[in-house]
Amino acid sequence: MSKPIRKAVFPVAGLGTRFLPATKAVPKEMLTVVDRPVIQYIVDEASAAGIEHFIFVTGRNKAVIEDHFDIAYELEATLKSRNKTAELELLSRYQPPAGQTSFTRQQLPLGLGHAVWCARDIVGNEPFAVLLPDMIMKAETGCLAQMMQVYAETGGNVIAVEECDPALAHQYGIVGVGESKGADAFAITSMVEKPPKGTAPSNRFISGRYILQPEIFDHLSRHEKGAGGEIQLTDAMIRLMADQPFWGTRFNGETYDCGSKIGFLAANVAFGLDRPELNADFRKEIARLLG
Repeated sequence: MSKPIRKAVFPVAGLGTRFLPATKAVPKEMLTVVDRPVIQYIVDEASAAGIEHFIFVTGRNKAVIEDHFDIAYELEATLKSRNKTAELELLSRYQPPAGQTSFTRQQLPLGLGHAVWCARDIVGNEPFAVLLPDMIMKAETGCLAQMMQVYAETGGNVIAVEECDPALAHQYGIVGVGESKGADAFAITSMVEKPPKGTAPSNRFISGRYILQPEIFDHLSRHEKGAGGEIQLTDAMIRLMADQPFWGTRFNGETYDCGSKIGFLAANVAFGLDRPELNADFRKEIARLLG
C-alpha cells in the first residue's frame, strides 16, 4: 500500500515581475481573485484533498504570506467588539490549525527544482505534493483530489496534465503517453521541457500539480542547472523515471494561469460569476462594458 500524502509544498518565492508595479511591495500570490488571495485558492485545493501540513518556500518581501495564514489579533478583537460575527467566521474558515504551516526561505532564485529542494528537511522521507501557486484550478473535485484518487490506485509519482494545441507544444513541458491505467491515468514514458517545434511526444503538458516520492530530493541535491540556467524540477523527474513509475492524469476542470495578466483577469471573471450574491449585477456590468 502506498504511503498517504500528508504534506504539500508551495513554491512562493517568485518575484512576479509580470505584475509590476503591483508586485513591488505585494507578493503576486497575494493579489486577489474577487476577495481571496491567489495563494488561498491553492491552499484550499490542497486542504480539500486531505493535506495536513502546508510548506511554503518563500523569499524576501514574502512575510505577508505568513501573516495571512496567522491569527490577526487586533483585527479579530475589533470585529468582536463590533459584533461582526460573519466576518469572524470567514477568517476562521481560512485559518489553518496551529502547527500545520511551515515556512522556509529560498535565498536565491535558482529555479523550481531548487525551491522544492529547500523543503526537503520539512518533508522528510515521505511522498508529498507540489502545487504551483500561479495556477488556480477550478472544478467540482479539485485537481489534487483527482490526483489522489489516481495515486491510491497507482502509487509512484503522479503528474497532472492538460492538452494544448499541438502547434504550441514547444511552449510547454510535455510528457510521452504510454499504457492507460483505468479511465483517468496513463503511464508517462518520457518528459521534455519545451521541445523544438515538431518533436513533442504528445500534446499533453504538465500543468502545475505533482505527487512525488522523496527520492526526488536525491536528484535535486545535485544542483545541476538546466533550461534558463536554473535547477529544473523536470530534469530531476526525468532522472527519477529510471527507477520509479510516473503516471499522468488529465485534469477535468478549468485552469487559470494567474502568472499572466489575461489568466488573472479571466479568473476574476470566472470566480466572480460563480458567486450568487455577485452574479446578476456582475453580468450586467460586463454587458455594459462590452456593449
